[in-house]
Amino acid sequence: MLFNSYAFLAFFIVVTFLYFSIPHTKRWLLLLLASCYFYMAFVPVYILILGFTIVIDYIAGIQIEKATGHKRKLFLILSLIANVGVLVVFKYYNFINFNLTSFLTSFNYNNPLPYLSILLPIGLSFHTFQAMSYTIEVYRGNHPAEKHFGIYALYVMFYPQLVAGPIERPQNILYQFREKHNFNYQLVTSGLKLAAWGLFKKVVIADRLSIVVDSVYNHPQNFNSLGLILATVFFAFQIYCDFSGYSDMAIGLARVMGFKLMTNFNKPYQAKSLNEFWQRWHISLSSWFRDYLYIPLGGNRVSILGWYFNLFIVFLISGLWHGASWTYVVWGALHGFYLIFALITKNVRNKINHAVFIGKNSFLPTLTTFLLVCFAWIFFRADNLQTAFYIAKNIFTGIPSLLKNPHHLL
Repeated sequence: MLFNSYAFLAFFIVVTFLYFSIPHTKRWLLLLLASCYFYMAFVPVYILILGFTIVIDYIAGIQIEKATGHKRKLFLILSLIANVGVLVVFKYYNFINFNLTSFLTSFNYNNPLPYLSILLPIGLSFHTFQAMSYTIEVYRGNHPAEKHFGIYALYVMFYPQLVAGPIERPQNILYQFREKHNFNYQLVTSGLKLAAWGLFKKVVIADRLSIVVDSVYNHPQNFNSLGLILATVFFAFQIYCDFSGYSDMAIGLARVMGFKLMTNFNKPYQAKSLNEFWQRWHISLSSWFRDYLYIPLGGNRVSILGWYFNLFIVFLISGLWHGASWTYVVWGALHGFYLIFALITKNVRNKINHAVFIGKNSFLPTLTTFLLVCFAWIFFRADNLQTAFYIAKNIFTGIPSLLKNPHHLL
């Protein structure tokens, strides 16, 4: 039951009507049941897996708060292992197994591990990260353990954000499930407008651009460098409208019921640097990696090489988070390399910008950032590395011909 379906529209209308019709003390139960129904509309049996991690994290949170000394860390580790374990089995097992098979075959060994014919549970990466943020925040003492099992389950399963985020922190959303949200005309209208705008971005822009992008990326040998460039630029806007469209719908639908979810995208293609791009793109995810991986690794409070290493590792894992494929790994590695290169060359670039009068209001940094992001998108979109390198090669080798024959641009 996708957001852009008539089934979901009917579901949302019924749930919202009931939400404002019953006592606010019972609304958490309605939302939990609605979220269970929404989740089971995809693959019903997978709710057992989600329920397993919810129970583990609920118990772990309470025990972390009660325990002292090293026992607190043991319960945190238990929670993280359960969540990461489910993620690895369902999202990465076959990827790891395939690469292990290739490695062993090169030495004339057979891989005894079987391949699993399983579907990826809907929203797994999102609700897994949201669940982990809960136990980590409880461990750090930033949020009390949630004693109400139903409220905690709703925190993980809240249907507007279940499919594609935003990935919320417990201190941002848990308390809202206990608040009384009266019908507010302004919130309802602004929420519906935002949801409609998100739906427009998804259905009218992203889905239409995908037709062009798919035709080119599925058969890149049939297109010249101009066609490959245009398809890559189109994909940049396709993925933005797709991701941000879902986020806008989630934020808008939640707002109708009085809930406030965090902003997830903030005009990322207006960024003047790659660092600024990641402050604007998928904000809930990038801030998650910052707070729960980058800073614990030492952030920039280590040696220069350690700092670069931390950045690179974070973006490698960010790439894997998006998908179990080497194309996503390379995409993440490229962004890690971009940021490291920017740090190394910062002083030189500032001197050059000053010498050629490139100021803060210049469009050149924005254009450069966008082009670098687009180049990385090649690897994100391509089905495999061979296709990605083919497209990248033909774009660059074809640019001189386009410059010599500008009529090809017409």
